[in-house]
Amino acid sequence: MHAFEYIRPASVADAAAKRSANDDSTYLAGGMTLIPTLKQRLAQPSQLLDLGGITELKGITLKDGVLTVGAMTSHADVAASSDVKKSIPALAVLAGSIGDPQVRDRGTLGGSIANSDPSADYPAAVVGLGATVHTNKRQISGDQFFKGLFETALEPGELIVKVSFPTPKRAAYMKFPNPASRYAVVGVMVAETATGIRVAVTGAGACAFRIPAMEAALAKSFSADAIKNITVPVSDMNNDMHATAEYRAHLVGVMAKRAIAAIA
Repeated sequence: MHAFEYIRPASVADAAAKRSANDDSTYLAGGMTLIPTLKQRLAQPSQLLDLGGITELKGITLKDGVLTVGAMTSHADVAASSDVKKSIPALAVLAGSIGDPQVRDRGTLGGSIANSDPSADYPAAVVGLGATVHTNKRQISGDQFFKGLFETALEPGELIVKVSFPTPKRAAYMKFPNPASRYAVVGVMVAETATGIRVAVTGAGACAFRIPAMEAALAKSFSADAIKNITVPVSDMNNDMHATAEYRAHLVGVMAKRAIAAIA
């Protein structure tokens, strides 16, 4: 690990100002990815801006049918929240399935989606529930947030403040976890929202994506049989030591059917 300056900003404005003043600085949220990357010397920032002391980035509120989660809220807090369990039980299940207790205690919602790991769980919720990502500069639709492998719509220095999730009529998340890391080999969020059926997939491709064909079929008949003949292109699937592209394509259908069954 290379030497760096450690700073603990007191507010969002303070963090953004310090980041703007030094292009070689980076934000530290839970550190689940950044710390190992620093140890391996794959990242060498001259300055770390630890967001852990900014209270305005933490907390969960439920108001007028919208669940809002602060960017620095831990996975464990989301999983345990009575407001989350009451309004979007599938989100509590998703958060509770991330990693192990140590990861859930340290990892954060904002850090997870800003990193845009292709196997992370939260992207399926952001896309599948039609969430909105709020930054210190603007609001970004969940459908427009994830751009590719470790790539998002965030501009340099832009900081996620919170994520708002409209309460769905019903939803479920199912994943096939890597037995060691608990990352999603494939995870699928199926939700019936105020604007229609949404089916979002994580773990299978370069970033979270929706399956319009499944959404259209489920809008006509909400059952596992409605999507039994729908497949996703193998060419779009990740292919690595954990699973082949063909296996992931198969798992998308299996996890989608399990999510539908859980809802029904």
